[in-house]
Amino acid sequence: MLNTMKMELEKTAKVSLVGAGPGAKDLITIRAMKVLNQADIILYDALISDELLSEIRTDIPRVFTGKRCGKHSHTQDEINELIVRYAFKYGHVVRLKGGDPFVFGRANEEIEYVESFGIPVSVVPGITSAIAAPSGQGIPMTKRGVSSSFWVMTATKRDGSFSQDLQFAAKSSTTMVILMGIRKLKEIVKEVSKYRGLMTPIAIIQNGTTTHEKCYVATLDTLNTILGEMDITQPGIIVIGDVVADHPSFFEEEVQRILHHAI
Repeated sequence: MLNTMKMELEKTAKVSLVGAGPGAKDLITIRAMKVLNQADIILYDALISDELLSEIRTDIPRVFTGKRCGKHSHTQDEINELIVRYAFKYGHVVRLKGGDPFVFGRANEEIEYVESFGIPVSVVPGITSAIAAPSGQGIPMTKRGVSSSFWVMTATKRDGSFSQDLQFAAKSSTTMVILMGIRKLKEIVKEVSKYRGLMTPIAIIQNGTTTHEKCYVATLDTLNTILGEMDITQPGIIVIGDVVADHPSFFEEEVQRILHHAI
């Protein structure tokens, strides 16, 4: 009993922000898995798969802190407070986030809050789905003579209005990678179509890199023909740009759509 109490008192509060990668359990880094199995408690997000969780030591307590559109298990302020509370109670808290913690993961807010209590924070980068999901589908972000850059953005701001970055990117020739925009897909395409040709290729990838992955390819003009096949309640990645034409089935599917309309 005394030895157990002594061990608890000797635990030092610290926090690790760990990127889980794009979805598939074997796309998490070796360092991330090492840190996860050294945790005293894990706080994990909605995009973390059960397959990945099954690879972690079963004796480590886990707390779900997922946030999906309109469905939050905890507010961000509550998550911040939980991290600090558990760090003082358990010792080493691992905050497990999908993708990379610094790509729309609000990592900075959590770090600032935790460090204000004198608790040290370390970060383990993760592979962001913004690159991994298109790559897994054979869609490059850059291609010589086609696109010399790519722009990763969120479609809307906190108030629901379009980010000005969406317009800036649409006016250029960059590859556009849009996260958290599936529910506003029609509006996004309408906005981008103001600046890019209707034959511009577009891809929507859901559950990227996992066994449930689905990829839909079309053009800005023919997108409506695939909307009925999609489940817009599921998160996904939108890729807009000529590089999408490198997808193995792009031209085949476009020909099928043209033939279908001609009949």
